[in-house]
This record gives sequence, structure tokens and C-alpha cells, in this order.
Amino acid sequence: MLKLSKKTEYALMSVRYMALNENGKYVTAREIANSYKLSYELVAKVLQVLAKNKLIQSFQGMNGGYSLSKPADEITLADVIKAIEPSYEITECLRNGFDEDSCSYFNCCKIKDPLAEVQKKIDRIFVETKLADLI
Repeated sequence: MLKLSKKTEYALMSVRYMALNENGKYVTAREIANSYKLSYELVAKVLQVLAKNKLIQSFQGMNGGYSLSKPADEITLADVIKAIEPSYEITECLRNGFDEDSCSYFNCCKIKDPLAEVQKKIDRIFVETKLADLI
């Protein structure tokens, strides 16, 4: 079943922290890690991925750090999750695009179609839920 990775959890916590501190101040990976008692190294890696995916901006220098690239009400949970985990489907066959080779029970499976509908609902919730909703 669906379980978001620790990296995704750290990403969601990090962007939430940035949204709460959206007063023109940049936050650092160390600040986020210390605030939530997280691994600094993993937070730093996650922030690099989020910056690469243009969800956050990175600023160098003495007062540098990270900030959201757009307002919290314009960033969806799906944006953050997909930046870290491009594939978060609840079953292997969905992850592999309903490929017969992904499962030996594919042709006789009675739950793949209902679970595909569940996946659509999960996707819709992640798209409809904004970062601002986590604040």
C-alpha cells in the first residue's frame, strides 16, 4: 500500500516550514533540521531536489538559504510528492502502467481495477490539497 518515503515527509515538513516563515526571510537546511529534529544531511539533499524541481529557490551568501518559489496556495501536495517520488502508486501494476509483466496474477486479478480508482482519488486529493492547507 501507499507509504510516502522519509524523504517525502522531510520535503513536506521543509516546505511547510518555509511557508510559515514567508516574511522575506530565507531559511537554511540546518534551521529546518534543528527545528524538527531531523537529519541535516537528508534535509539538505531534499532541499536540493526541491530546488532542482523549481518548487523552492536557493540563495547563496551570508544571509542565504531557501524560500518557496511561489505562494503556498499555489503549491500542491502532488507537486512536492512528485518532486521526491515521481512514482507513488499503491500497487506494482499501477506503478508499471498496468503492465502484464509486472504481476503474475495480472490477468485474473479482481482488485486491480478498483485499486486504480482508489489511486485516482488519492491523486485528486494530492492535487487539490495545497501547501497552504497544511498551515
